[in-house]
Amino acid sequence: SSGINAEWPLRPGDGGHRSILFSRLGGLKDTVYKEGLNFKVPWLHKPIIYNIRATPHRTTSLTGSKDLQTVNISLRVLSRPDPNNLTTICRRLGLDFNDRVLPSIVHETLKSVVAQFNASQLITQRQSVSDLVREELIERAKDFHIILEDVAITDLSFSPQYTQAIEAKQVAQQEAQRAAILVERAVQERRQKIVQAEGETKAALLLGEAIADNSGYLKLRRITAAKTIAETMARSQNKTYLTSDSLFLNIRDTLGDDDLYKESKGIAPVQVRVAPEVVPEA
Repeated sequence: SSGINAEWPLRPGDGGHRSILFSRLGGLKDTVYKEGLNFKVPWLHKPIIYNIRATPHRTTSLTGSKDLQTVNISLRVLSRPDPNNLTTICRRLGLDFNDRVLPSIVHETLKSVVAQFNASQLITQRQSVSDLVREELIERAKDFHIILEDVAITDLSFSPQYTQAIEAKQVAQQEAQRAAILVERAVQERRQKIVQAEGETKAALLLGEAIADNSGYLKLRRITAAKTIAETMARSQNKTYLTSDSLFLNIRDTLGDDDLYKESKGIAPVQVRVAPEVVPEA
């Protein structure tokens, strides 16, 4: 019965915990106890309980880029101790291993990685920077038997002066693009006017040639104008009487159509003069 009274149950805690024993005779034991029912000897054994769940840690570091720009970067890390090396962690770091190790190795890794990129590359290649930080930080934490579940950049900012310079650069680029568009539009409008003028010139030449070759072209234009006038007046609600004068159907020059045709060909019209009648004197 004395042996039973000498053993007390050891419960490391809830799920996600591990325990090691410290013996007053032999020091730390290498055995790692899982959650559940375990036994210890009173006064002789002392349990040391570790939480092996992943816990988040946020670290902010002020560092410099490759082009000497000040960068304020924040990193979130999910870490947990290696359950198979709790005795080593306890001997070297104690229970507050995260506070002892993570800030220093995070600052060291961030400064090393950020110094390899320019300020603009930190923005455009953020995923590459995050992957490189994760790889180096995981390897660095293995030296302390700390497992990193996830590493992510949560915030990345620059000095106010650099931010204003970037905004001014973006505004200048947008204005330059807008000016280029206006210049291109002006060039297109100029080309359009040239083409339109050439078309009007050619149309005028063709019209002159048509009139010179065929005097009936003017009659056709008169009929077309009369038709347009008649259709326009027909849609009006007012009653209007159209004469041949208003329809341009009796427009005639002092020369006849044949004379107008001859004039367009450069042939002088024949003018007939009638001599006055001579009345004999009585």
